[in-house]
Amino acid sequence: MQGIDIAVYLQFFVGLFAIVNPVGIMPIFVTLTNHLSPEERIKTASTANIAVAVILIVSLFAGQFLLDVFSISLDSFRIAGGLLLVSIAFSMMNGQLGEQKQNKQEKAESISKEQVGVVPLAMPLMAGPGAISSTIVFGSNHSGPIDYIAVTLTVLVFAFCCWVLFRSAPFIVRFLGQTGINVITRIMGLILGALGIEFIAGGIGALFPGLML
Repeated sequence: MQGIDIAVYLQFFVGLFAIVNPVGIMPIFVTLTNHLSPEERIKTASTANIAVAVILIVSLFAGQFLLDVFSISLDSFRIAGGLLLVSIAFSMMNGQLGEQKQNKQEKAESISKEQVGVVPLAMPLMAGPGAISSTIVFGSNHSGPIDYIAVTLTVLVFAFCCWVLFRSAPFIVRFLGQTGINVITRIMGLILGALGIEFIAGGIGALFPGLML
């Protein structure tokens, strides 16, 4: 029976945490839900994280199929995903929150919606291109039945942790302040940049093995 390397899935969990940066998104969550009652805010947090889990799990199981449909190799997708992660990482290290994940038109549309749990919180702020591409690459590299179960559980644990953070968002935002959140965002950006470079290096090494000699 295939064993489970906990460290591999822990790396995936940390990578998701760095990509999504739920601590950095908390001020946005508080702003979008400040007109709601505590019960409605909790419901919105639940909706957002259930949607994130569904989006990432669907990406996990359907990712390889989509790559095959468009005749895209995993290594090419890994390089493209790595470049995207590095781009988001540079934005995070500059202290920008959400600009890379949500454009001005999406922001304007979200203001008029009462239910912000799915749009823009779940997508594109949390389950954006970076998180989706990372999940597809990881799922393609670990495609055994046990791996799919373990990755699915990792995604569910991640969504639950984000839900706990969002429930406590008003208190955490007040405690950390904008400076503290910016520091955490920059640290997450550094981790995300390193993860993106690993993706790029792995893809280039597989496509052009002679370059890695």
